[in-house]
Amino acid sequence: MGFEVAKYLNCPLDVVISRKIGAPGQPELAVGAVAEDGTLFIDDEIARIVGASDEYIKQTASEENREARRRAEVYRMGRPMLDLGGRTVVLVDDGLATGLTMKAAVHMARSKGAEKIVVAIPVAPPETVEKLKRIADEVVCLETPAEFLAIGQFYDRFEQLSDEEVISILNKHRGG
Repeated sequence: MGFEVAKYLNCPLDVVISRKIGAPGQPELAVGAVAEDGTLFIDDEIARIVGASDEYIKQTASEENREARRRAEVYRMGRPMLDLGGRTVVLVDDGLATGLTMKAAVHMARSKGAEKIVVAIPVAPPETVEKLKRIADEVVCLETPAEFLAIGQFYDRFEQLSDEEVISILNKHRGG
């Protein structure tokens, strides 16, 4: 999706990698997220409800941060991240459930000097969109269904991209 948006806007394309910190015993339930630069966002209420200790969060965040850094290195092929200083940054995702990974990405983009942050997503629950509006400058979301179980329910095919596919998309946009 990011490729199509960047192509339409005729702007540079890069990745901001953030990873979910899953709940103990329920890895699909996010208690927080960590971005590739170590930016950490924890939902204290969810963490408390599921019994995620500070030690658990610290350890899991460290593991997920390692994976985020690995992906960033592989996807950028050793290039540095685009300079976000003074730019309008459009953060695109295929959809959001809790929005925690996007929150970490927004905080990271802010810390990298982004002047304006636009979150662009096709689908998310209404409450997630409202929470994102508090931290992003603008949120564009095409559908906010009240009956939201998972992002995949809104796609005919919802497969994860391999590292090779992501690299190919980034190279295609770079002309490489």
